[in-house]
Amino acid sequence: MAARLADAVSPYLVSHAGNPVDWFPWGEEAFAEAERRDVPLLISIGYSTCHWCHVMARESFSDPAIAARLNADFVSVKVDREEHPDVDASYLTSAGAFTDNLGWPLTVFVTPQGRTFFAGTYFPPKPLAGHPSFSQVLDAVQEAWTERRDQVEDSAAKVAAALGSAASETAPGALPTDFAGVVAELVGYEDTEFGGFGGAPKFPVAPVLLFLLERGAQDDTSLSNTDARDLAERMLVTMAGSPLRDAVEGGFFRYSTRRDWGDPHYERMLYDNALLLRAYARLEVLRPQAAPGIAAGIADFLISVLQQPDGGFASAQDSESTVVDENGVGERVEGGYYALDAAARAAQTPPALDGKILTGWNGLAIEGLAAAGFALDRPDWLAAAVRAADLLLGRHRVSSGGAGDGTLIRASIGERVSAASATLEDYGMLASGLLQLATATGEASFAIAARELVDVCLVEGSFAVPGGADPALAARGLALASDPSEGAYPSGLSAIATAAEKLYLITAEQRYRDAATEAMRSVAPLAMLRPISFGTSLELIARLAVPVTQLVVVGENGAEVGAKLARTASVGVSTVVTVEQAAALAAAGFELFEGRERAAAYLCRDFVCRLPITREAELAAAL
Repeated sequence: MAARLADAVSPYLVSHAGNPVDWFPWGEEAFAEAERRDVPLLISIGYSTCHWCHVMARESFSDPAIAARLNADFVSVKVDREEHPDVDASYLTSAGAFTDNLGWPLTVFVTPQGRTFFAGTYFPPKPLAGHPSFSQVLDAVQEAWTERRDQVEDSAAKVAAALGSAASETAPGALPTDFAGVVAELVGYEDTEFGGFGGAPKFPVAPVLLFLLERGAQDDTSLSNTDARDLAERMLVTMAGSPLRDAVEGGFFRYSTRRDWGDPHYERMLYDNALLLRAYARLEVLRPQAAPGIAAGIADFLISVLQQPDGGFASAQDSESTVVDENGVGERVEGGYYALDAAARAAQTPPALDGKILTGWNGLAIEGLAAAGFALDRPDWLAAAVRAADLLLGRHRVSSGGAGDGTLIRASIGERVSAASATLEDYGMLASGLLQLATATGEASFAIAARELVDVCLVEGSFAVPGGADPALAARGLALASDPSEGAYPSGLSAIATAAEKLYLITAEQRYRDAATEAMRSVAPLAMLRPISFGTSLELIARLAVPVTQLVVVGENGAEVGAKLARTASVGVSTVVTVEQAAALAAAGFELFEGRERAAAYLCRDFVCRLPITREAELAAAL
């Protein structure tokens, strides 16, 4: 029975282990069972901090009558979308043929060959506002499977064919250099009354904010760049003062259900807060008085709430918890804990964490803490990033005979690691985070590890995940060749391309920049058409469109020349290192650090450097 889930790495799967539904985890065993019994599969996809996933679990998956039907007529598969993002992406794409209201829980019915023939999201226990009950859905699916099998198979084949078409690469286009139209479109999306983009539900859309900040930091004063900076500032300031931010513990909630930012969905995600930390730290550098202290609050939430004793960051904190009143009576409610002040919270048990450590999302946290820690001179944030990096490099790299082979695992919890395949986002996000950490700390080992991760993904000028796609998807022809969509956080493609471009900035190896450029050529047409969904790609495309500026400040015995300026410089890469660190980086093949043998500032344009600068005033003028 559902005991198959009891030892899962995913807390989401473990939470379903006691269901009367005979759940299978994702993998070949479930498909083989469906083939043997000649029954369809129910693939139920969610995650542990998903409110409506909890609701459907209580209403339907805990119901013995519904469980009996599922056990008799289906093979039921429970998938954590955070553990298997490629599985989620594939079935989310196929579900789009049946509903425009995509989200989680994602409820997908597939043939024993894995092909989708019906899909939806949350289904209530009783018909509600025109939506069928889950039992009615099961009736319809079972009737179609037994009475209209040929039609079902034909429909499923057409959806699979469309999925294959969606998996094919977009025709590449030239990289754009003019972003005025994109910025104008984003300005047009702004809710001028309540701030943010669009109406309800309203999300922080951190990748787009980072793109706007990148444009706003350019050294020209074009109207579009000014508009970009001002739009990002308005959004960040509005969100900082809205119910989307937990003013007590500092983190941001996932989204608000209302246009005025009210009534948030109270889960707090690692990826949102990691990306928003970078954004608010950048804003604090550009406009120190705009939103003071917000970056510090996010960093404190990441370190004090999400960071685990082993150094890794938990994936999320739940929206629900049991709040005990003054009479000792507990009630499980969404957001109840967050409605309390600090003193009242101290008497409550905080909402549970999803304690699984995801490689990619931890890479985002490492990058956020490293970037913010360097810019705002917070060595404690850098130390937290180093702890996480050490854990990831020690536990999440596959080893063979004691030496890493360069490949990664997707997730772990405690000492146990997931069997889920690492994805391109894991390689890209971790590599990008390690490169940010290397330039923030001067430690060559992080840059070397990042280079290994990028190299193992770079094959004949293109990026591919080592070992290929998820084997169960690949065996059925259901894997997306490349999923460029971003939304709340970078896609795997934009993440690995960003890491490659960062690597170029310190190695001067053209192959890294060429690979990043080619990857963005495949995304650029979509990104320019739908900028709200491609923030990270646009940020990278914008960087590729301008000359590269690099700044290395070398200090002797802690005496740094212009270190404060280096921390806040709007250049491609900026770092403060000792002479010894510069020598170690140069010896490891990072050309930017060659010849940095004395205390000075080295300001370069496309690796062509000025004479060493030894006075802070001279460096300020040069910048």
